[in-house]
Amino acid sequence: MSPQAASRSRAAVPPAVWGALGAVYVVWGTTYLAIRVVNETMPALTAAGIRFLLAGAVLYAWAVRRGDREGDRPRPAHWRSAAVVGLGLIVGGNGNLVLAERTIPSGIASLIIALVPLWMALVDRVLLGRRHGRATATGLVLGFVGAALLIDGASGRSVPLSGLLVAVAASVCWTAGSLYSRSARLPARPLVGAGMEMMIGGAGLVALGIVRGELALVHPEAFSGRSVLALAYLVTIGSWVGFTCYVWLLRHARTSLVSTYAYVNPVVAVFLGWLILGESITVRTLAAGVVIVASVALIVAAGTGRATGREDSASAAHEPRDRVEGELVLEGVGDAEQQLLAEDGSGELKADG
Repeated sequence: MSPQAASRSRAAVPPAVWGALGAVYVVWGTTYLAIRVVNETMPALTAAGIRFLLAGAVLYAWAVRRGDREGDRPRPAHWRSAAVVGLGLIVGGNGNLVLAERTIPSGIASLIIALVPLWMALVDRVLLGRRHGRATATGLVLGFVGAALLIDGASGRSVPLSGLLVAVAASVCWTAGSLYSRSARLPARPLVGAGMEMMIGGAGLVALGIVRGELALVHPEAFSGRSVLALAYLVTIGSWVGFTCYVWLLRHARTSLVSTYAYVNPVVAVFLGWLILGESITVRTLAAGVVIVASVALIVAAGTGRATGREDSASAAHEPRDRVEGELVLEGVGDAEQQLLAEDGSGELKADG
């Protein structure tokens, strides 16, 4: 490609990048609202399981026929890794989230899930011994102060502590699944890996729903129209459109820009919960939200600075980023450790859950 053509190509990218980023902002911010609406008339775990089984099966069937079909054929080791990641992110992460949203507002749930980058940074420091800069340390302190404000304020409004703790468990499960996915053997085609993880995780959720006795709660005639529409939205828009836009962004945009979803999604979720579901927003909730979002912004910005420099160098050399390892991102949080990948020293995006 000539320098002139490369220049025109780069000039044409920003509108598409902003369009895809806007889609991720809105789509993943609305999934918390959609989960809450599904829970109104449908059994939580079973509905979530059906969502991921359908989304994963269609995604896998479509993606496995494209790209490097021979050299990147899913193997038993890939399925084993996909099982671990899917059980951690979908069963542990999304499963606990849908259960939490039966008793706590969707906006509060989104703010608790926004703590995933904090867990990642804390694990990196305490368990892996990686030293973080002042900005990351400040972000950690601010994040947990915000979480304390949120939980204390929510308990004062009769929001069940059990629901809050289940949401915290969801964020911890996402962190564990994300950590494992860093070194997991998954297909090089990200949509293939995501489909595998969705199918396995969805089957796990349905199985848990059966164990929990949810089959007795399945009464299709009692499902409301808006619950059915919300489930369809989660399958099509939440699982397909949002994830596809995200994967495209990983290949065409700076990591630092893509990572901004981590602190935009909770803002969208809190606003929509107030606007559509009438969830109350107190001054303390607003203050906690601002502190949590600011802490995530600090951690993301601190972690992506070095990666951005390498990406800019690669762009200047016209080196395409033609491979992103298979991973799954749920509601934009499974990838919350993306800001820490710059510390690997590899100069390339890796599996990030």
